[in-house]
Amino acid sequence: MRGSGRFRTGRTPVSAVAVIGVLVGATLTGAAPASGAPRANQVAPGVRYAQFDIVAAKGVTHAHLLSVDLGNARVRVNLLYAGAVAARAAVSRMADAKGAVAGVNGDFFNISEVQHPGVAATGASVGPAIASGVVLKASVPNGQRFGPSMPPGVTTRAVLGVGTDRRARLDNLALSGSVGTPVGRFTLGGLNQYALPVGSIGAFTQAWGGVSRARAVCGTDTERAAPCSTDTYEVTVRRGRVVRTANSPGGGTIAANTTVLVGREAGARQLRKLSVGESVTVRSRLVAATSRIPYRFALGGYPVLKDGRALAGLDNNTAAVRTAAGIANGGRKLLLLAVDGAPQYRSGLTVAEVAATMRKLGSVDAFNLDGGGSTTLVARAPGAGRVTVRNHPTGDAERPVPNAIGVFMTS
Repeated sequence: MRGSGRFRTGRTPVSAVAVIGVLVGATLTGAAPASGAPRANQVAPGVRYAQFDIVAAKGVTHAHLLSVDLGNARVRVNLLYAGAVAARAAVSRMADAKGAVAGVNGDFFNISEVQHPGVAATGASVGPAIASGVVLKASVPNGQRFGPSMPPGVTTRAVLGVGTDRRARLDNLALSGSVGTPVGRFTLGGLNQYALPVGSIGAFTQAWGGVSRARAVCGTDTERAAPCSTDTYEVTVRRGRVVRTANSPGGGTIAANTTVLVGREAGARQLRKLSVGESVTVRSRLVAATSRIPYRFALGGYPVLKDGRALAGLDNNTAAVRTAAGIANGGRKLLLLAVDGAPQYRSGLTVAEVAATMRKLGSVDAFNLDGGGSTTLVARAPGAGRVTVRNHPTGDAERPVPNAIGVFMTS
């Protein structure tokens, strides 16, 4: 972990209300150190960093906060990822590779496969992902997700996004797609997902990467640990024509202008109707539930605060290191929060406390992201050309993650 140049404020515990009272307002004015004087650091115009202590139910925890002014014409937010959906890298490495000035880790992901011996974990994220306006993937079934339980009524289609209008919002993005064939039109049930719905067909493109697609047919819509399906089929389509078929999902890099279709159960039976040389057309898009503004950036997680109110059913028992994003000022401000993973602060926050904290910081809506060992917040020091990790990640080293929220400055 690159820890040099860490911005410091006082470590004296203060209540969340006292600290956040300093932070609320049109601009972030900084945290309250032991001296009581508000203090924050400008990372770049429109991007500020602060840290402060929170007295939570399980003990004092330390928080790091980025305030991002999306109303600043030079500020942009976009998805950071490791070059493929099924790939992982440290947040600091992804940020430096793309020239981001700050960022935090993103969505929960397929981190392990102990329930399926011989099947490799893909590292792919749970929810939808959009980078620079390009759809990378759709969401896995609810029962296939990793991470703490979601509030009632929330699904893996939930996203935090920033539209082409440069306003942040919470939404749901559902996959809509089809596979046109000489024997009929099939419904597309997945796009670059580590888990496909039972009985469906999923499409894998160059964006997926080279990781095996075998995980896609394991588990069920309600049970992640259920056995892998034995009724599978795979069809490779290149430039609109079937070029290869196989009885089970394969692996390896997918070439440009190529789509690999993986079917399980009923989806496999549909794909078996296709022969090499036949014409196939695959169409897919993500449909937003609430916004007609196209998304430039979006990633998964789950909402904890909507219209200033915490969602019902948020866990208030299990405290942990957390990452969250908040939306304020009509979508013109994004607040990115990371709880410190140092041993003295590792008592953390419950999900309900995350919602309360984000509300007190001025957020109207808030979104919970992956936490624990994944929690990482990075920012450049004044005059630096590279980011520095600002929090202490659990385990004292950055965990490779599939994606992150990157903050950028344009010229």
